[in-house]
Amino acid sequence: MYENKEEIEYVILVAVETDDLAGTGNRLNAVEVSLDELEELAETAGAVVVGRMVQKLPHFNSSTYIGSGKIEELAELIASTGATGIITDDELSPAQMNNLAEILNIKVMDRTMVILDIFAAHARTAEGKLQVELAQLQYRLSRLTGKGISMSRLGGGIGTRGPGEKKLEQDRRVIRSRVAQLRRELEDVVTHRELTRKGREAGDLPVFAIVGYTNVGKSTLLNTLTGADILAEDKLFATLDTTTRLYEYSHGNGNTVAGRITDIIDKTIEAAAGGGKQRVLLTDTVGFIRKLPHNLIDAFRSTLEETCHADYIIHVVDASGADWSGDMKVVYETLDMLGIEGKKVITLFNKIDLLENADDRIGLRDPRAMKTLLISAKQDIGLAEIGNAIDDLLREERVYVEKLISYKDMSLLAEIKKRGELLGEEYAGEGVKISAYVPAEIAGRLDKI
Repeated sequence: MYENKEEIEYVILVAVETDDLAGTGNRLNAVEVSLDELEELAETAGAVVVGRMVQKLPHFNSSTYIGSGKIEELAELIASTGATGIITDDELSPAQMNNLAEILNIKVMDRTMVILDIFAAHARTAEGKLQVELAQLQYRLSRLTGKGISMSRLGGGIGTRGPGEKKLEQDRRVIRSRVAQLRRELEDVVTHRELTRKGREAGDLPVFAIVGYTNVGKSTLLNTLTGADILAEDKLFATLDTTTRLYEYSHGNGNTVAGRITDIIDKTIEAAAGGGKQRVLLTDTVGFIRKLPHNLIDAFRSTLEETCHADYIIHVVDASGADWSGDMKVVYETLDMLGIEGKKVITLFNKIDLLENADDRIGLRDPRAMKTLLISAKQDIGLAEIGNAIDDLLREERVYVEKLISYKDMSLLAEIKKRGELLGEEYAGEGVKISAYVPAEIAGRLDKI
């Protein structure tokens, strides 16, 4: 009997500090923050980081990423640490990757390869696996000019998970054929997603997309607010698939009702029953990260577009993060790149229980947000205020009405409970006196009765 055991990789992180960072006022910190994140990525992929190296250059060396002198230092560091590979903080060209592998005689990986590997390991659904394989094949397709140690599919480790060898790296035609097939399969998935979205839209419930940097607690927040049971782990890209759940709370206190994890269409129908509670849909999305590979954005576009179709944005930020403001910038840059502009935002600074000093909370601000809250999704701190913030946001686009609705128009009252915010109702002989915030379309219909 043979035991299959994946060999642990010991890696050195390599970065170049270019003149592009000049004028930021914190060049070294930007590089170190990026390397810290790369180390977390490497560890998530199963590697052990044994060293790091940074070189200051006006721009990347077009042949070897770093200069020849630094390569000699890197070779000495490899020998002294026993490293089995290196990971660069930037995506390498095929020539750079092959040249480094040939000179150093070691496995060479870049940031993109590590991220793709993590996505391959964490993909759970059929759609997620299709998207990851598409991104991996597009990445490899651009690197078929030659193959060194870095592109070898023999053995195990980072970069070897996914669709497998299948002679893909040796045959452009085979890869392009597979890419075309994956795109067709994903089109079917997109069609199904659009039907699901239309089912939600038929219920006329506001949709809030939960966005944020990876590992800020988006899935934990969705689980806590809605009683969902999606995977929530303290690691990068723990979940890749979008999940939509009904969030139901009482007006004025934001209390949640957990345990509603039935099919989303059933929930939309169930919401029509009314009952004096506000109902909105929350959609969890894949997390963002610095230097997000373009292949991933392309492959996951149908998933990311869930944010485009949302009515509002809930932006979750890790308040305990070393560079939370930089994380926020990355999120907004990615949203802008996807064409998501002009949507109203509620920002939740999560994990405030990890802030030891109360003064650290003073500077937590988001100038792009309509409302900012300090919360801890894990410790249930500040969550009651989320419902109030949602109410404030919805009221800005609703009309306040006081009206007597006759008993023959009770269907309209049910619609107000479903699509608006019923503040009060008083039953009288001639009908029901109501006060509510309603969409303009319903306000117009009330004026006619």
